Amino acid sequence: MSDVRCRDRPHVAARVTTMPDAPRRAPLVLTALTLAALVCNINLAAANIALPDIGDAFGATQTQLNLVALGCSLGLAMSVLYLGAVADRYGRKQLLMLGLTLTVLASFVSAFSVSIETLIAARVFTGIAAGMAYPTTLSLITALWASGPRRTGAIALWSSVSAMATVIGSVLAGLLLIEWWWGSAFLLAAPIAAVALVLVAALVPAHVNESTEPIDHAGGVLATFAVATLVLGVSMVFAPGQLALGAVLLVAAVVLLGAFGWRQRAAQHPLYDLRIARRRLFWVPAAAGTIVFGSLMGAMFVGQQFLQNILGYDTLEAGLAVVPAAIGLLLVAPLSARLVTARGSRVTMLTGYVLVFAGFVTMLFWGERTPYPLIAIGFFVIGAGAAFAMTPASRSLTQSTPVRRVGMASATSDLQRDLGGSIMQALLGAILASGFAAAFGRQIAASSEASTISDSVTAALQASYASALHVADQYPASRDEILAAAAQSLVTGALAAYLVGAIAILLGAALVLFCLPAHAREHELLAEYEAQDAARPAPAVGDAPASGPRLPGGRARVR
Repeated sequence: MSDVRCRDRPHVAARVTTMPDAPRRAPLVLTALTLAALVCNINLAAANIALPDIGDAFGATQTQLNLVALGCSLGLAMSVLYLGAVADRYGRKQLLMLGLTLTVLASFVSAFSVSIETLIAARVFTGIAAGMAYPTTLSLITALWASGPRRTGAIALWSSVSAMATVIGSVLAGLLLIEWWWGSAFLLAAPIAAVALVLVAALVPAHVNESTEPIDHAGGVLATFAVATLVLGVSMVFAPGQLALGAVLLVAAVVLLGAFGWRQRAAQHPLYDLRIARRRLFWVPAAAGTIVFGSLMGAMFVGQQFLQNILGYDTLEAGLAVVPAAIGLLLVAPLSARLVTARGSRVTMLTGYVLVFAGFVTMLFWGERTPYPLIAIGFFVIGAGAAFAMTPASRSLTQSTPVRRVGMASATSDLQRDLGGSIMQALLGAILASGFAAAFGRQIAASSEASTISDSVTAALQASYASALHVADQYPASRDEILAAAAQSLVTGALAAYLVGAIAILLGAALVLFCLPAHAREHELLAEYEAQDAARPAPAVGDAPASGPRLPGGRARVR
């Protein structure tokens, strides 16, 4: 046995002993962690169901509504790498608890925002709070459960609950919005976060196999701004009238990403270990998971506006309409865990991609009179496909990374959801906005009264569906014509967004097919990675030794 310093009591020696395959009271610990993940993902979904009401309350443009929906995932994506490293170094449980506390505060700031700009800022703040909490949930699962079927099962449950939260959030928000104002949707996460905070404090072990390496703060700042400019650039470059701003942001993103890469090569203790990131079982699942989860988020974002504005669903009906996606996630999660163990990551991920692509194809046939069964089939198939794809992606990331750097793997897994969700939501939202504006513009030009419509009215009609409704209220004689044109334009924009989503899925499937290894080779690569990591022991800092007695997965426990 060897002695190390107890991280929360630096002057008391602590004994390092090997851990069992799972923590004490494992079901309760897993419940606490999945509930914390549920909180973060409910916040991602809450805005989508409230967007029509928000647009009506503030007279917002489609681009502003896109930013409201995007804000939470943007805040999470831009902070998750940096905060994941902070958690690895200073305490995963402690940062998780801080994030849950700030989530309660952010929920109230969002709910009582007095302007659309304040709401956008509050949503970004909500995402940063989630960035403190969400990456640590997977980090703790990886640190507390030994590599094997039990960890795979825990990750499968975590993945399915995380994704299912987008559906749960939509249903609960829709129920609240039947009786209350749009801000009530943002209060959903507050009581759940409070319960999760109590459970985490009482049940989750602290300081299990955490890093002793210094944090690359410069790299963290570069990563934060690089992701922020990338996501905002994608959301702006396709938005009507925002090409120049979007281009500037994308150029800035390229420069910042280049600087971040250079910094990671030069830093003695990089925030993002490029040696690990270059591993085929790391970067391929990372990219593929980003595409598939981003497509799920984008489909939910566009779909909610379609259901309420085109099909006339109220908020509760729109929330219940996506329940089939949750059913698909729940039914498939156990099958995904078994399939990835039996057949490997490539087969399981490809199965998921085929199903998600089929869901997008179904959405291409949606129109103004689409019956609900076709809506349900589309959401169910996408949910099932996402469940098949996400479990092997998260599992591969954590297994190809040494446990002392598991924050990097969990942060990357979070980026699959948050960066993927941000980019695809920004992309599909921008396609929706530009398609709506272009289609409405064509209808205005073809109208016999085109010459009598002022530039200001034209701009208002093309800004968003909600803005067009305001114009219709101002011109009762043309109300029916304006509403029909707005509905047709939104259908056109939505179909263009679904087509782009389907193309993205095809590209992701090609990446998995040609770059992810077969099952036998996957096992060989994992063994090679483990040998490489064993030959590179963790650097010691202060009195803490580089390693102590560990399990085969490289795990140790401080008690």
